[in-house]
Formats: sequence, structure tokens, C-alpha cells
Amino acid sequence: MLEYMVDFFVSGFIYPGILWTQALLGIGLAIVFGAIWFAPYWTPILKKPWAWAVLAGSAILTWAAAAFIQIPLQFLAGQALEHFWSLEILMSWLLLTAIPQILLSGLVQEGAKLVPVVVYWWRKGRNIDPKLGLAIGAVAGAGFGIFEAAWAHNTIFAAGWSWEAVQTSGLVALAPFWERFFAVAFHTAASALAGYGLAKGWGWQFYLIASFLHAFLNYSVVALQSGLITVIQLEIFAAVWAILVTGGALWLRWRKSEAVAESISGVG
Repeated sequence: MLEYMVDFFVSGFIYPGILWTQALLGIGLAIVFGAIWFAPYWTPILKKPWAWAVLAGSAILTWAAAAFIQIPLQFLAGQALEHFWSLEILMSWLLLTAIPQILLSGLVQEGAKLVPVVVYWWRKGRNIDPKLGLAIGAVAGAGFGIFEAAWAHNTIFAAGWSWEAVQTSGLVALAPFWERFFAVAFHTAASALAGYGLAKGWGWQFYLIASFLHAFLNYSVVALQSGLITVIQLEIFAAVWAILVTGGALWLRWRKSEAVAESISGVG
């Protein structure tokens, strides 16, 4: 188990079996995706050096949490279920038995992404403007979204993906990149909501909301494994869900008429 966790963590930084041009393409695409989805929040917060610390901190902390907290917790949850029911029964009731592990993915990742936001909020005497909290949350979410997208892209390349796949399979071959594009949007928006709630004094409530939104998105994979939806339907669902969550975060960002004139600078 420990070896698997370490290997997973290292896989986020080392991409064996791919060309350096592919690695640069995978990272470049991830950065572009992050820039596209962060732009609607229209905040100059990244002019502040500490904001880049939030971005990088979220990426590393969340990846570490996924490797060393999420994986063992999901393993233990699976072991606990297997203690009471056979594997055949668990697979027959997958739509129910997968829920604990799916919930853990949301709770762990959204909690880890929120850590740098909480640190900033704590250092400011636990009193920051809600829109600043939303902006910091968006930075944290974008940080992990970009990191995870770079890992996913380079994993795709390592599996043998090339432009020939588009020629032979059509646009379906681009589905993994489509998925990552909207995954970055979701990570950015979910953390923005959590950051907003923290600044409003509703930290744990918005953390749970972000976690359940995350788990619901991940649950689509269970629906796919159960044969309830196709890969194309999963990709469409993920895109729609990410847009809806992004819409909610942006509504909070711009809901006041004077918000357009505001500038979230995060001074200090």
C-alpha cells in the first residue's frame, strides 16, 4: 500500500515514457485551461506573491492528500465493506457501496485545497472580505486543477495517445482533454465557493457543500461502471456540472451591481 501511495505521488512529477515535447504540451494545455477558467473571476489577485504561494501550496497539498490520505481511507472503506459482504454483492450494489469512497474523494480533496485559504484567513485575524475569500479559493482551486490536468494529460500521452487517434477515432479521441478542461473549471469554482463561505463565517458548511458537489461529479464514474451512462454522456454531464458550479461561484462574485467596479486586490 505504501509503495502504491508513493508511486502515485511521484507520478505527479515524473512522466516516464513520453517525449519532452509531449510533457511541455501537457503542462501548457493545463495552464491554458486554468487561465481560461480563472479569467471570468476578473481579479488581479495574482499580482500578489502570496497568491502564487496559495496556488502552488494547494496543488502540492491536495496531491499529497490524495496520495497519502484519500487512497488509504478509500482502501480501508473497501476493506470494511468486504468484511460484511462478498465482492459479488458489493459489485451488484455498486451504486450504493461506492458511495463511501466517492464521498471520501470529495472530503479529502476539497479540504486539502482549502488549507492555504484557511492559513491566509487565519493570518488576517479570521476577517476577510467574502469576495476576497472567493478569489483566494479560486486561486487554490485553479492551482490543483492545473496540476491534476498536467498529470492527466501526460498520463494520456504515456498510454500512447497521438494525433493519429483523432484521425482514426474522430473527436472522441479528444474526450480526455475535454474532461480535464471542465475538471479545471470545477476545481476552481468549488474552491471559490468554499473560500467565500469561510470568509462569510460559514466555513464548514461551504466546505461540505463543495465536497458533496465534488463527490456528485465523481459519482458519474460509478454510473458509467454500472452501465447506466455512456462515456459520451459522462463527459457531457461533467461539462454541464462544472458550468453550473462555475455559474454559482460567478454569481456570488458579481451579484451586486457595484461589484463590477470593485477590485479584489488582497492587499496585505
